[in-house]
Amino acid sequence: MDSLTQILLGASVAAAVVPQRHRRPALIAGAALGTLPDLDSLPIMLLTDDPVALMTLHRGLSHSLLVLPLVAWAIWAACRRRGGRVAEAPARWFWAIQLALLTHPLLDAFTVYGTQLLWPLPLPPVMWSSVFIIDPMYTLWLLLGVLVAVFAGARPLAQRALVLGLALSSAYLGWSLLAKGMVEREATRALAAMGLADAPRFSVPMPLNTLLWRVVAMTPDGFVEGERSLVADRGPMRFRRHASATQALAEVADLPSVRRLAWFNHGFMKAAVRDDGLVLSDLRMGAEPDYSFNFEVARRDAGGWRGVPPRQLEWATPRRDQLARMWTRIWNEPRLADGPVPGNEVPIQAATGSRVRPETSASK
Repeated sequence: MDSLTQILLGASVAAAVVPQRHRRPALIAGAALGTLPDLDSLPIMLLTDDPVALMTLHRGLSHSLLVLPLVAWAIWAACRRRGGRVAEAPARWFWAIQLALLTHPLLDAFTVYGTQLLWPLPLPPVMWSSVFIIDPMYTLWLLLGVLVAVFAGARPLAQRALVLGLALSSAYLGWSLLAKGMVEREATRALAAMGLADAPRFSVPMPLNTLLWRVVAMTPDGFVEGERSLVADRGPMRFRRHASATQALAEVADLPSVRRLAWFNHGFMKAAVRDDGLVLSDLRMGAEPDYSFNFEVARRDAGGWRGVPPRQLEWATPRRDQLARMWTRIWNEPRLADGPVPGNEVPIQAATGSRVRPETSASK
């Protein structure tokens, strides 16, 4: 999630746990702890300039549920030895510090980027993908609770506001999982009608809301992409076909950068040939044809594809009308002429050929 949300979440859980006379200092401490895991980007940038490494090492060690409890204990022990508020209420502050740190990766796991909750185990990053990286309807309740706590201080009103803010934001996360389930149910029906019942797929909410969702399913020659509005859509979900340079992707599948990307994005990537370069795009972040993460990983010469040091292409500049179009789409179901209806397309074999063997512990 975005830094502001993580700051507010850390401040909320810490201030809700400590004694009331410690509430304002806990807001500051929790805010700092809430953003601490994301500082892993700084040492990573000092160690490498490889853009694939920069992307895939983020949300690793500093987001691990196997590491952060030890970090939290070390911070708590150091503060307790110094005396002061932590020494006055050690048990309360122990849990305040633990929760401020641990809620950060857990919240990140609700996004599609991926969070390595069990680092250093070589498991693919967790991506529950039920909320967008910035969602004001989650952040708002935390912000209101923290603002009340800042002004109310040690008064009981502050505690009630913090607990209510945490309860409402958590309820919103629950709603996001319910919404995802409804979208997945419709996507399953539509993809089965297209012969893609077993195709690898993911669903993710569109920016800033949980009412409009995007679903992508992989095919042997590329992928299909569709949207679902929980407000407006009543008919079968419709998908658009998109091609990918799957043959070229298969030929470079053993390159370390390609294996690493496939591990990180669960194989959800598009391959495109641009000026004799092979560019891999992370399908999870963005929408056709604009994606946030694009990497050139190979060049083509007379001998075929050869690996090159990965190069990240510039992010696609958001178009000014995108948010307006998204808002309109939430409230309006497209006409039948706007896209294919599942069942009216030529059936496709279940996707197997477009996936790349991800990196494993044996291939590192």
